[in-house]
Amino acid sequence: MDTLETSKSLDKELYSRQLYVLGLPAMRRIQGAKVLLSGLQGLGAEVAKNLVLMGVGSLTLHDPHPTCWSDLAAQFLLSEQDLGRSRAEASQKLLAELNGAVQVSVYTGDITEDLLLDFQVVVLTASRLEEQLRVGTLCHEHGVCFLVADTRGLVGQLFCDFGKNFTVQDPTEAEPLMATIQHISQGSPGILTLREEADAHHFHTGDWVTFSGIEGMVELNGCDPRPLHVREDGTLEIGDTTAFSRYLRGGAVTEVKRAKTVSHEPLDTALLQPRVVAQSPQEVHRARCLHQSFRSLHKFQQLHGRPPKPWDPVDAEMVVDLAQAMGPLKGTEGEPLEEQLDESLVRTVALSSAGGLSPMAAVLGAVAAQEVLKAISGKFMPLDQWLYFDALDCLPEDGDPFPNPEDCAPRRCRYDGQTAVFGADFQEKLSHQHYLLVGAGAVGCELLKGFALMGLGAGGSGGVTVADMDHVELSNLSRQFLFRSQDIHRQKAEVAAEATRRLNADLQVTPLNLQLDPTTEHIFGDDFFSGVDGVAAAVDTFEARDYVAARCTHFLKPLLEAGTTGTRGSAGVFIPHVTENYKAPSDAASEDAPDPVCTVRYIPATTEHTVQWAKGEFDDLFCESAKTINSHPHALSSPEGLVKSQKQPLLQTMRGVLTERPQTWRDCVLWALGHWQLRFHYGITQLLRTYPPDKVQEDGTPFWSGPKQCPQPLEFDASQDTHLLYVLAAANLYAQMHRLPGSQDQTALRGLLNLLPLPDPQNLDRIFASELELDSPSGCKQLHEDLKTWSKGPSLEPLTFEKDNDSNFHVDFVVAAASLRAQNYAIPVASHAETKRIVGRIIPAVVTTTAAVAGLVGLELYKVVGGPRPRHAFRHSYLHLAENYFSRWVPKAPDIQKFHHLKWTCWDRLEVPAGQPERTLESLLAHIQELQGLRVTMLLHGSAQLYSAGWSEEKQARHLSRRVTELVKKEPGQRVLVLELGYEGEEYDTNFPRLHYKL
Repeated sequence: MDTLETSKSLDKELYSRQLYVLGLPAMRRIQGAKVLLSGLQGLGAEVAKNLVLMGVGSLTLHDPHPTCWSDLAAQFLLSEQDLGRSRAEASQKLLAELNGAVQVSVYTGDITEDLLLDFQVVVLTASRLEEQLRVGTLCHEHGVCFLVADTRGLVGQLFCDFGKNFTVQDPTEAEPLMATIQHISQGSPGILTLREEADAHHFHTGDWVTFSGIEGMVELNGCDPRPLHVREDGTLEIGDTTAFSRYLRGGAVTEVKRAKTVSHEPLDTALLQPRVVAQSPQEVHRARCLHQSFRSLHKFQQLHGRPPKPWDPVDAEMVVDLAQAMGPLKGTEGEPLEEQLDESLVRTVALSSAGGLSPMAAVLGAVAAQEVLKAISGKFMPLDQWLYFDALDCLPEDGDPFPNPEDCAPRRCRYDGQTAVFGADFQEKLSHQHYLLVGAGAVGCELLKGFALMGLGAGGSGGVTVADMDHVELSNLSRQFLFRSQDIHRQKAEVAAEATRRLNADLQVTPLNLQLDPTTEHIFGDDFFSGVDGVAAAVDTFEARDYVAARCTHFLKPLLEAGTTGTRGSAGVFIPHVTENYKAPSDAASEDAPDPVCTVRYIPATTEHTVQWAKGEFDDLFCESAKTINSHPHALSSPEGLVKSQKQPLLQTMRGVLTERPQTWRDCVLWALGHWQLRFHYGITQLLRTYPPDKVQEDGTPFWSGPKQCPQPLEFDASQDTHLLYVLAAANLYAQMHRLPGSQDQTALRGLLNLLPLPDPQNLDRIFASELELDSPSGCKQLHEDLKTWSKGPSLEPLTFEKDNDSNFHVDFVVAAASLRAQNYAIPVASHAETKRIVGRIIPAVVTTTAAVAGLVGLELYKVVGGPRPRHAFRHSYLHLAENYFSRWVPKAPDIQKFHHLKWTCWDRLEVPAGQPERTLESLLAHIQELQGLRVTMLLHGSAQLYSAGWSEEKQARHLSRRVTELVKKEPGQRVLVLELGYEGEEYDTNFPRLHYKL
């Protein structure tokens, strides 16, 4: 097989989120790969879209069949204007527009043996079994990775054959484990103690590791991988260290991932000896029954020259008979199994198999594309070997009537593929829905595509409102397929709405360049939500999800939500009075919480601490100090004003070793060199004077022990790249802030640094004392005099950190500063990419996971729109594409709370009309007591107290005689006031149902 000879560089900004998942070596292999994709119905289009967005080298499309009406319900690259045209030719132009770096071509001939030799991977979708067997045999013989993907209504299958000896270079998505070393003993075996005891739980006996940054026992640095043995006390045996030097300090132990070899059977063998991916024995049995179902559907097609008709009972029974005739279910060795064929399952598959559904295409197309990438890159373990996925839970419950054949017959309409499964009446329901989509990013774009293909809101009274205040960025284009390069800097909501209308001109899409939060409740209020049937949340923080979920609970609206991190994704459905409401994971708050300032500033213990510290340095030096001088002239009016402003430490550091405002590049370099000396040498020596290496605490334990690593000062050396990068970045940022020209000439800078003297220690003393707020009156006076020159010149330029621009020295400064800080404390150094991820809070992302979770949301949407369903009909979902893990489960019921005779859930509320004329507060409280038989002792609106039984009689009387709307400000258009109640005898943490006071 050939790969592309390419000299084109990889656009790291475009693929930035994807690089965090796949890594640069894998992306290079993907960029040079050649893939053949045969079959361009909905599933094929999804595979193609994902591969093009992810930057595969070339994609050859093959599908000579003409576009028909039933294609349009799942194939977003086609439209009514393409009817009769070859699917491949009609799809090529739009696919090519998704990524100019990918060669997208069309092949119109037959698939021959010679053709296959030109590709690394071949994918067949919507193909006949005879063609699958022929092509699969040839691919296996010639070492070409081969995939088969198919969907039939609400079931799908995926098969992978990567050959007898396929090497997986990197089996898992997780970064190699890295931990900081506390001590290593000399001996056989040598015993390694980790600085953080908790890190020991992440290593396992049999892991292979290497070492870096060790002082003393330097023989281990960069050594060949060594096997670990984890001891009961959490220490690690690392082999014989008897002949090595004595360990002194520092260093890190890093896991070394080992390649694995996978052996796959060819399709003709795997068809009769199916190895299926499943998480439980029940799932294995269901998958084997679905395997038999697909074989029966192929046999029916072969015998009758057509697939079964939609919901035709005669055709369905023929498929069941064919499945029975194939004999008992087979195991992985081809042996007959005692498990019986589930005839009811086969029958349901056959009845609903005629349709093509967008959500199913999205899910299977995402998994298939990820498997193609595994084949190309050797990144992550491939499927072994069959995957079956079904969403038959979308159909009516047992006992409810299935759609009838007449209602599901073709109508020469763009929704024919969908009505073949759910019927025309259901399609009408979909068209009149009005949904709010919160977020038009990666998941939001995929959801909008699904809405357009499904026809959600495409009728007269229906519609979709999409809310997002962000703008399109270059890094969005590798995942958010509704956007193009010409849309960069435009509002996401507007661009997404325009692109969605091009997919389906009947869809009513309203963009709002707003976010959902407390500041926009006057827009997304009672009037707005009264016209909404449901909400889809595609936001990227738990805080935003919590807020959207709270609004859905308040307005009793169904919520569909999805999120991704790398190849992990989840989708959830929350139905009023049926399921629990949305709750963020218990560890979500701690993930966003910053580490203690003291830890980050003086005793960092992790790579993250060093990066947080470096980002804080950037903000203080180049942003906050400039803002202070620009906007606080009173701070510079007198030494006393400087003290009162409490900004003297910040301004002292910004001034640094200079006494006047910088005028030249040399001044900026001098300042940067002084700050290097202050932070990485002088400041550390001062810290060690206060807390010397041998300091012992009152309990007799060493102060510098456990996670507190004793730091060491660095000596400036312009020949070291990190030292030079720090000064280069810091000097350029200082110049930018003072509106001076900078320089990128590293050779000239190195020469200049060799001529400059190191800063006067007295100057460093002055700065250090000010930072500790120990500045003397004379020192404060001198700072005041020096800063006068800063205020007299042009205003300073505050620099706002930009994580996605590698040319402005922002990231360079943080990378260098974090690296030097790590060297001070013998902490593992973060790479450039890892630093960007931490400081920018970047969420690793790939389009495959995004498309999959959007498809899962679409499946739950069918159920929500279809009408009242019991809880067991709904599914939460979780998938991990890198590890072939797929799970769907029934949501929990809402918790029932009790107080005396009252019972309620999070969805319940007490509704009381205001009345005409409006009630007084006294009559309202009496009415509540009459309804519930409990005395109200507290009434709140937000944080405002409207009534308390603990008030004086006079104060109670004043409030009780007034109307509620006299005590609470009513917003324009507001229909309901939400009040909180407290009752006599309640527990402190009881959350009673809210009182909805209807105006």
